[in-house]
Amino acid sequence: MTDPFSLSGKRFLVAGGTRGVGRAISLQFARSGASVVANFIRNQGAADRLKLVAEKEGLEIDLCRADLTSPKGLEQIEQTLDAKGTSLSGLVYCAATGVHKPLAELTLRHFDWVFALNVRAFLDLVLRIGMRLSDGASIVAVSSDGGVRAVPFYTLVGSSKGALESMARHLAAELGPRGIRVNILAPGAVLTDSWDSMPDRERRLEAARSRSPMKRLVTVEEVAFAAQFLCSDAASGISGDRLVVDGGVGTVQ
Repeated sequence: MTDPFSLSGKRFLVAGGTRGVGRAISLQFARSGASVVANFIRNQGAADRLKLVAEKEGLEIDLCRADLTSPKGLEQIEQTLDAKGTSLSGLVYCAATGVHKPLAELTLRHFDWVFALNVRAFLDLVLRIGMRLSDGASIVAVSSDGGVRAVPFYTLVGSSKGALESMARHLAAELGPRGIRVNILAPGAVLTDSWDSMPDRERRLEAARSRSPMKRLVTVEEVAFAAQFLCSDAASGISGDRLVVDGGVGTVQ
């Protein structure tokens, strides 16, 4: 093994792979030699921009527009994967949605909306692509600080991330006999457009910077490097764990 961190010759599905952290992961994996299928559902412009970068750099990134919460969308994922005719080296699940409201304004419809993508679709996707995963494959579920801590206006997103993390640990136990590793990647505050929906965006970002020993936010590229590590042979002995990338914020809270 000359480079245990290399992804050369591997093939990955990145769900939610055209914006923010998912986009950075798609690019980093492809730049490290992997073939990537980047899934998205709404923002065609962001997908087109990712494809343009991939074409300029000669990267192997295919786009797949599919709603992971619908049977039709999941069938589209399966068809896209089967068109390549090769087994899958792993899944990075970045797909997520959220409702950022105080408890009194939340409804069960909000609950169903958030959990449908953040939790149920993850399980459904793993069940559907399970036999396409090669022995020794890697699954990474992208979580957040709200999965283990209470965050204002984050009740539904945070609880869905907690459920996602628990599911990932159980999948690690279930899939372990096949050599398939399942881990959780938990970024701290990362500046992406997902912050635009937060009621107090600037205050929270500044608070995150001030708490960090490095006095800055982590970058999407740093999160992507951690995802690459978890999906590489260098992490072959790691499964069922939670890797935090927050610049040390958690050590001083």
